[in-house]
Amino acid sequence: MSRVLLVSLAVFLAAPAQAELPSSLQSFSQGLKTLQGQFEQQVYDTDGQLKEQTQGTVALAAPRQFRWDYVGEFPQTIIADGDRVWIYDPELEQVSVRPQSHEEQSSPLAALIDPGVLEQHYFVSAVPDGTGGEEIELSPKQEGEGGFSKARLRLKEGALLEMEFSDQLQQRSLIRFSGWKRNQAFSTDLFQFTPPDGVDVIGDIGEGAEVYPIN
Repeated sequence: MSRVLLVSLAVFLAAPAQAELPSSLQSFSQGLKTLQGQFEQQVYDTDGQLKEQTQGTVALAAPRQFRWDYVGEFPQTIIADGDRVWIYDPELEQVSVRPQSHEEQSSPLAALIDPGVLEQHYFVSAVPDGTGGEEIELSPKQEGEGGFSKARLRLKEGALLEMEFSDQLQQRSLIRFSGWKRNQAFSTDLFQFTPPDGVDVIGDIGEGAEVYPIN
């Protein structure tokens, strides 16, 4: 599912920019500690037909925390607390949890905000987008790395406007961002998650904690 793939799109902030990388990437990553904004996501099948349209908010904080909140008919919350990733589906009354993996460090958004990861894991090309911004195309150096086959990022005036990627099944996701706020102070519980009473929990929730299987 495309929402699950987004778990791999947000970790490791605030790496120093490097001169050989695209100017828009340097501007975006310079001095970045936290980031918060809104998004709209569209998912297309292999025939190019729209199959899902969602929206919500996203927040990220150095070095390993992120949160995606989907709103609307099918709400969902995805939280990385630095050690584990939690995916909460209130409609299903279900939470899945797993350790944050090394794979997430090489995801498109992680690479965008960590230029060192970008160079290590991706072939990079950048071209003007015709509006004063840049389009950055990423392709993994190792097939399947980051959970996608290719990605495109559009940046302008130090802001990320769009992110587009195709997964291994060739489904295409387009995410448009707006309202970015940089280096804002977050509440201490923004990246914490406690499973609500009565929900099923699948996975490892920590030493000494119980895991509840789906019936």
